[in-house]
Amino acid sequence: MSQSSRLFIDMGNKNAMRDGTLAATVTKVRLVHASVRQLHKQSGQWDYEKWGEPVSQKYTTGAACVFSTQILQGMRNLGIDVSVDDARGFMCAWHYVNHYLGTPEKWQLPKDADEAERLWNQERETEWKKTDDGVFMTAQAIKFYRDLLKPGASDAYIALTRVALTDKYADMADLPKSPLDLAGKPLAAGHGLVSGTAGGLFGEATQRTVGVNPYKDLLGVASKAFNEIEQYALTHDQDDQPQMHQELDDNR
Repeated sequence: MSQSSRLFIDMGNKNAMRDGTLAATVTKVRLVHASVRQLHKQSGQWDYEKWGEPVSQKYTTGAACVFSTQILQGMRNLGIDVSVDDARGFMCAWHYVNHYLGTPEKWQLPKDADEAERLWNQERETEWKKTDDGVFMTAQAIKFYRDLLKPGASDAYIALTRVALTDKYADMADLPKSPLDLAGKPLAAGHGLVSGTAGGLFGEATQRTVGVNPYKDLLGVASKAFNEIEQYALTHDQDDQPQMHQELDDNR
């Protein structure tokens, strides 16, 4: 989580793809993936015949799709306009990241945003299924956000996530439903409730229900929460899990 957080932050740095800093950060994530594979190999508990290679290149590309084309799709579902050039630039950045993660050409993300979304929609239908593990992990994430955000904001944040994902995929993860979901439906249906700057998500009805207006308060709260999560992830002494170098007897 620490290295992934650094990757997301460093992607936004000016000239990150020109000065070599992003390549270095991505390489660290690649080494984490290699460490995970070594830990599984050493454990003797991973069923390679049944599950294949852990953190495989195919599923690394799948994760990159979640962080790239799925994000763009979610923004569109929320009524947030993204220009053609910005969408292509975002996909090109993730194409670059996927390359430095060691992904073979056959698993590379397309640079074209429309093509990437088409492929993602196709593969997601076969790859995303409801599982007990997925439901469990989602529940842990929801608890984390509820503990971090005030009650009204966390309810609105979850409703916002459901609209971004759509009910089909939110239900796969048992993402909680609330009365706010209905308020978000007109937005997802494109009823002109938002401008190009995404003003007025869910409208004043949400403010009366939970005491916050998502685009005046929630996004600011979410941004602050994200920064707190990043700080948590980037501060090793707050992580109560064994570090990989300790498990591997490797002091690097």
